[in-house]
Amino acid sequence: MLLSVRRNPIRPVFLYVVLTVIAFFLLVPVFWMVSTSLKTLGHEFDLPVQWIPSDPRWENYAEAWSNPLTKSDFARYTINSVIVTTTVTLLNVLFTSLAGYGLAKYRFAGRSVLFLAIVVTLILPLEVIMVPLFLTMRDLGWINSYQGLIVPVIADAFGVFLMRQWFRSLPDSLIEAARIDGASHLRVFFTIAMPLSWPAIITVGVFAFRETWDDFTWPFLVIQSDAMRTIPLGIRTFQQAELSNFPHIMALTTLASIPLAVFYFLFQRYFVRGVAASGIKE
Repeated sequence: MLLSVRRNPIRPVFLYVVLTVIAFFLLVPVFWMVSTSLKTLGHEFDLPVQWIPSDPRWENYAEAWSNPLTKSDFARYTINSVIVTTTVTLLNVLFTSLAGYGLAKYRFAGRSVLFLAIVVTLILPLEVIMVPLFLTMRDLGWINSYQGLIVPVIADAFGVFLMRQWFRSLPDSLIEAARIDGASHLRVFFTIAMPLSWPAIITVGVFAFRETWDDFTWPFLVIQSDAMRTIPLGIRTFQQAELSNFPHIMALTTLASIPLAVFYFLFQRYFVRGVAASGIKE
């Protein structure tokens, strides 16, 4: 009887082996990117593949960053990306939290229909709405501006869904007690609901940060001047000018990937908790 209760030790080992193999194949492109960024021009496609260059060229990073031939101002592109990504992430967390809290804790006519309508927008790709969205930005005079980059993406259905799922897990008794003590709706939200929701908040922030930092399609549509380009647009411009210089292109791509990796690893614990806990209830 005791043996039947014990867990099979082979199962978790097998699971870890499978996950390790999957992770390895997922990381191969990353390894190739970093390896290529350190190679000498003309040797990036040598066979057999040299994953660790014998003579790594760390100067590829400096040369790509300040290449005078392409006239690319990556310092400016980085500033633009930081401004846009930081603003979008903060506003996305605020607005999706407000919407999720309202849908989770307040009863009103059409609440379920409204939530369903929000979730349905998850299946709509950008290509479906980019023309009317672009025309709206043009009519507002926001083409080639920070407003045009930020406002259309400050909230998304996934963030609303995740925050609603999290807020549903918060005890209603906490909110009712605060309301009895005279706290307003906003005070309850900011002093009780939000401090208890850091895992979900950070999860939404990580997704918003990644989507905005990596976004190419929407900035490509609304940005027309070099001074307003973000890092993805800057790398694309560099690639057009230096099409065959793969070490430099991969060096820039590696640099652009570092903030994402750092941001994720800093908040990994909260990110995992937020995703896991937010899927407990429907």
